[in-house]
Amino acid sequence: MKPLNVIYMSKIEKFEDLHCWQAARVLVKHIYDTTNQGVFSSDYDMKRQIRRASISVMNNIAEGFGRYSKKDFIRFLEISVTSACEVKSMLYAALDQNYMAEEATKEPQAKAEIVKALNLGLIKYLRKPNDPNT
Repeated sequence: MKPLNVIYMSKIEKFEDLHCWQAARVLVKHIYDTTNQGVFSSDYDMKRQIRRASISVMNNIAEGFGRYSKKDFIRFLEISVTSACEVKSMLYAALDQNYMAEEATKEPQAKAEIVKALNLGLIKYLRKPNDPNT
């Protein structure tokens, strides 16, 4: 029987296996759905910018995964984190322009925070020295 306090992870072989990328994909879908509605859909500049930021969250995870060094991967994860912050900031701008109700901003902001936290957790893991016993 496996001890309960040990987390077993399957081997990550492609970026699609990363939980942070999966969460980022959900965020992108939410942002696209949101920006296709109401007045938000007619502000092409803001719609384009928040979409680009959300896609940057997802794509930087994938691009970093495809790099050949841990250092590069971490750098792209950090860029993904900053893009998640940009998405959150733009949601405040959308709120201030009355494109969204305050309640409607909470879910995508929470999704951006989840991606950010997952990325930061992966960064922390990648920065750990290699354990020869694992």
